Formats: sequence, structure tokens, C-alpha cells
Amino acid sequence: MKQALGKLYSRTSLHLLLFYMHISVFQGESKIFKKSQMSKKYFYQKLNPNDQKDTRMVGYLSTSLFVYQSWELHSVVNVCFMIFNCHCSFELVESVPYDMPYESNSTTAKPLDQAWMGLLNMAQDRIHMVSYYWSLTGKDISVNDSSSEKVKRKQKWLESLLMENVSVYIATSFPTLAVKSTDLNVLEAKGARVRRIDFGKLTNGVLHTKFWIVDMKHIYIGSANMDWRSLSQVKEVGAVIYNCSCLAQDLWKTFSTYWDVGHANASIPDPWPANYSTNINKDRPLEVQFNGTLTKASPPAFCPKGRTHDLLSVISIIRDAQEYVYASVMDYFPTSRFTHPARYWPDIDDALRSVAFTRKVRIRLLISCWLHTDPYMLHYLQSLRALNDPDTHISMEVKLFIVPVLNHTNIPYGRVNHNKYMVTDKVAYFGTSNWSEDYFTTTAGVGAPSSPLQRGATCPRSQSRLVAEQGIELRCPTSLSNDLPSGLCRLVYS
Repeated sequence: MKQALGKLYSRTSLHLLLFYMHISVFQGESKIFKKSQMSKKYFYQKLNPNDQKDTRMVGYLSTSLFVYQSWELHSVVNVCFMIFNCHCSFELVESVPYDMPYESNSTTAKPLDQAWMGLLNMAQDRIHMVSYYWSLTGKDISVNDSSSEKVKRKQKWLESLLMENVSVYIATSFPTLAVKSTDLNVLEAKGARVRRIDFGKLTNGVLHTKFWIVDMKHIYIGSANMDWRSLSQVKEVGAVIYNCSCLAQDLWKTFSTYWDVGHANASIPDPWPANYSTNINKDRPLEVQFNGTLTKASPPAFCPKGRTHDLLSVISIIRDAQEYVYASVMDYFPTSRFTHPARYWPDIDDALRSVAFTRKVRIRLLISCWLHTDPYMLHYLQSLRALNDPDTHISMEVKLFIVPVLNHTNIPYGRVNHNKYMVTDKVAYFGTSNWSEDYFTTTAGVGAPSSPLQRGATCPRSQSRLVAEQGIELRCPTSLSNDLPSGLCRLVYS
């Protein structure tokens, strides 16, 4: 048995056991898929009967599922063994803008700044990062503000990790919003591998995704870009999942869809090759200790076989709710936003109205109101709110989240609620997309919904509901009413 285990166990991580091999049955013979330590190539080796017996025993004891999965960035056939029932741990994270009227200890989530620093401290081998843009210093936007110091430390830490031979892979959108930023150039000069993906040419959209994968086992996913304002001037929410190689490797497949089109004259494969496919989706979520989780993507062109489209998952979560749906996003439009003329797009709007009307599910929406809010959005929100009717037990509550500007007027594109999350009585969902058509049809984004596997299980949903309720009950949100001026958000910031 020890000899067989020696052949099988090539890498161990906390709570998880990963294998660089695949056992298959071919013409009645069991073979093992191995990696040569000398040539780094892969080959099949026939197993003798004793090895076959021990191999089956190991597979049974670990209650595992075999899946093909790429591991190295430039390897197509490197295959790993992935265990379901991963013993992962979850942490809700958020950033609260400076000078927000939060009472002491009112937030239940870990500060995003601490979570990011913790992940960087854990890194030993490699980091994969996706962000819409990078702007880690105030000088990027010609602002000298002390609140940018937190993210400067992250930049320096990344540079030190590169010096320690930790590989850093970065995918970002091109062209960038941060035209003056030199952050990525500095990191590239120190050894980081950066690909700038032109989603405008690929899908007429942008790469709006934000996630990290650390050592192929720790994950951050949420609303925050690699922007110093995300830690000090903008309200953000996300999740960190630790020691979860099974989920990290699935998310890595989404990273690879971006990475592999990050070159000149790239085109989107149709269909995507099999190594980009996944067995983890809405119908077959990955079972981890705290809940059932999957990662999903948009636009549809970046959903290889098996990957659940982000929009389908969002709508499914709403329709499956039995008691309540709480959601917070920056923009809410039942239309397209970046096409001319605009298209009507009622997908999410219809789902919310339907469950509120037919099953009396309580809807509570917290939508951003800031200097750059399109005033037309208020009309759509008022239309939703008009459905609210206590006499017929229809509950449709809509509030505007206004982050006070105070003495931070010198900082552009700050002081805003940038959250993208939803929590229901069944599911907690963390995403990177606003709720309008373009974010699901042309723009790249990801989401991670999770739900309890059994009654009483520890679940991110309870933490997420607390964050949602705290946001709704804050002094910042303004209840939507029919007599609000259409230019309210601009008036607040003027």
C-alpha cells in the first residue's frame, strides 16, 4: 500500500490532496497517467494487479472525482486529480470608504486591505490576477492623497515576491482607463507576466473581471479593481476562499480563457478546446465543506463547454428564492448601456417582478447614487418600486446608496458604492458585473454563488445577509420615492 501511495501522492496541501496523474481503463487494462521528472513530458504506464487494487482503494477512501485540468500556463495535457468535498474556508471581505457613518464594529466582514495582504503573505509559488485596470498610486490620477498608501504597500510586496521567484501572471483590459499608471510596466520589468486583452476587438466589450488565485488554492473574487481607491474611497464587497484547490483550479480555467487570447490577432475559439471545459456548473456545483460553490462567467463567448453563463445563474438564484432577495449593485438598467440605440433588456427585471408578485418574495435593492449616475436609472427603479403593495403582500424596496463626499472632492471616481452581490434565503452570490445587458453579453465578468449543502451548515449566506441589511439600514441610503428629482445624484455631489 505504501508503494502505491508513493506513486500516487505527488503534492499535498492543507486539507486537500492533489494528484498529477489520471487513472483510466482502456481495453480492460488500468493505466496511470504520469509526469516524467526528467523530460517533464507525460506518458501512460500500465499498472500491475496489486497497484490496481491499491489505486482503487485510494480512490474509494478519498471519495474523489477525476477531471482533466490544465495546470501550467503553457501545458495542454498536464492533468490533475481533484477531490470533491474540499475542506475550504470562506471569509467575507469588504472595504468601507473613509469617513463613512458606520458605527463602531458595525461591519461583520474582514477589511479588504487585510485580506489582500494576507493572500500576498501566503504566496509561495504563483499568483494569477485579473483586474479591469491598475492604479495603485495617487499620482496615477494626479492626486496626492494619504489614502493611497495602503495599496502602495501591495505594489511593493508584489515586487518583493517577484524577487523571491514567485511567478505573477496578470490579465487586464486594453485599452486601460488608467492611462497614466506605470504599475504594470514596473512589475513587468521585475519579472511579472502581463497580458493586455483587447475585448473591444473580441466582443465589443471590456475585461471587467476581478479575481486572484494564489498558489492554485486560495481565491479572492469581488467588486474591487487593483485601485488604491478600492481600499479607501469606494465601497467594495467580495469573498476570499482559502485552501480550496478544487475551486481555484476551476477558476484558473476562466483565467486561461483570457490569457490565451491576450496576443495580437487573437480570436475567440469556437468551440473552445476540451481542456477549457468544466464539470462544475449550475447543475453540478462543486461540493465543499462550507457550501456548494461554482464559478461562472460572461459573456457567452467566454463560456467553454460546461461553464454556466453568469446571467443564467443570476436569474436562477432570483427565481429559486422563497423568502427574500437582497442585492446591491452600482448600476441597474433593464436595457443595454453601451449600444446605440439602446435595447430593452428585461431579463433580471422580469425575474425580480415575477418572484415578488407570484410568491411574495421580499425584494430589497441597494443601488448606487453618485456623481456619474445616469438619471434615467431612477425611472427604472421607480417603476420597480411602484410594484410595492402591502395590501397584496408585495414587497419591493429600493434604496439609493449615497457615499458622502465630505472633504474628498479632490479624488475623481471615488465615493461610490461599487458592490456587486446578492443574497437570498438559499444562496450568497459575489460577482463583478453591474446589472445591465452589456455586462452579460459583451463584457467579461465572473460570479461565485454558494449555497448550504444541508440545514445548519456554515454558509457565507448568513454573513452576506448581515452585510446587506447593514447597508440598507445605514444613514447613507435614501429611500426611493416618486417625488425625487431625476438629477438627484448629481445634486447630492454638487
